[in-house]
Amino acid sequence: MALITKKIKGTEDVLPKDSYRWQFVEDIMRRESQSYGFKEIRTPVFEHTELFARGVGQTTDVVQKEMYTFNTKGGESVTLRPEGTAGAARAVLEHALDNEGLPIKASYFVSCYRYEKPQAGRLREFHQFGLEEYGTQSPIADAELICAAQSIFDRLGVRQLRLEINSIGCPVCRAEYHSALKEYFEGHKDELCDTCISRLDKNPMRILDCKSPVCSAIAKDAPKIIDYLCDECKEHFASVRTYLDAAGVRYEVNPTIVRGLDYYTKTVFEFVTDFIGAQGTVCGGGRYDGLIEELGGKHLPSLGFAMGIERLLMLMDKQGIEIPKPSGCDLYVATMGENAVVRAFEIIKSVRDCGLVAETDVVGRGLRAQMKYADKIGAKFALVLGENEIEQGFASVKNMKSGEQTQLALNDTFAEKFSVLQLAYSDSFKL
Repeated sequence: MALITKKIKGTEDVLPKDSYRWQFVEDIMRRESQSYGFKEIRTPVFEHTELFARGVGQTTDVVQKEMYTFNTKGGESVTLRPEGTAGAARAVLEHALDNEGLPIKASYFVSCYRYEKPQAGRLREFHQFGLEEYGTQSPIADAELICAAQSIFDRLGVRQLRLEINSIGCPVCRAEYHSALKEYFEGHKDELCDTCISRLDKNPMRILDCKSPVCSAIAKDAPKIIDYLCDECKEHFASVRTYLDAAGVRYEVNPTIVRGLDYYTKTVFEFVTDFIGAQGTVCGGGRYDGLIEELGGKHLPSLGFAMGIERLLMLMDKQGIEIPKPSGCDLYVATMGENAVVRAFEIIKSVRDCGLVAETDVVGRGLRAQMKYADKIGAKFALVLGENEIEQGFASVKNMKSGEQTQLALNDTFAEKFSVLQLAYSDSFKL
């Protein structure tokens, strides 16, 4: 019989045999973000469409081409989130989190949705880890945020990442820069792609990010934003670099970095690798001091970053970074007879209550098949339980690696004594 459906193009399943890899990376991210004072926020997977139109920007490819937008039965236009920042900012405003003291430091794990051509490192459903900080315009916060991302990569053992930073200024100095860009690109208007021609009046900075080889070649000689920064933005960018230097974080100033999302101001940065081809940006972020105002709040300078988890795992694979597998089954209880099945259920419950992993047969296998299964799942110890063992009140616990057997009483002390046996086994592998 044929399957009635398969996964949608551009989505991927995380199977049980692989989920430990995600959990390991997410655990590192949680621990590092907590050490920097961030606390997790969880927001809905869909929001009113105007949140992203206002927060992300009408001139961006995300809003114009890539969002999954639909009308509800009540006639509301809602959109699956294409990124995590806008939803987090909306929650900060809606719940007046600034009343609880500044800065507000929030972390998140989100699934995001963009209608793009699927390829390696780019999916229609993808996952991000992000940090967001609200209520500070200090360059210390910019440097601290970058350090937090660097710490995560260091903990994971990721190497040969290139940190590139830039400043895209504030609305004051960017207005002059936009004029210079428009004048430059007007001279190449006949060569630009249709998309970039439409960007020329609305947001000429977006042309710098075009993937067309022709537009990219033209953009190489375009004016650089760093030459148009006002004194305040220059000073802010210089301070960010000073703090990064003090922290020993290596970086390159890349004046060509721009952002596809309209809410960015001043500091922007990317962690880039050459290991995974064209989709080499593993983490991107920066400052967006006008976002909260754009969403209807008072001025609340903000900044943040997002890491693509799929891309990060791909990079770790390319670099041969081994992610430790979970410890697996500590005790497998094989059974013979109905009385043994009931007694085994009691035993595994007591062992699980001690924080260990215990399993027994639940599909009706014979004894030989049970032992094969115990070996297949990597059980450290196995116990065969039948009528004789129940009558005698003792059973042999077998070390599946060495073959050594230990007699344990089948009473209230079994789980405790097995815990001691398992601990000794674990310690022997540490030596």
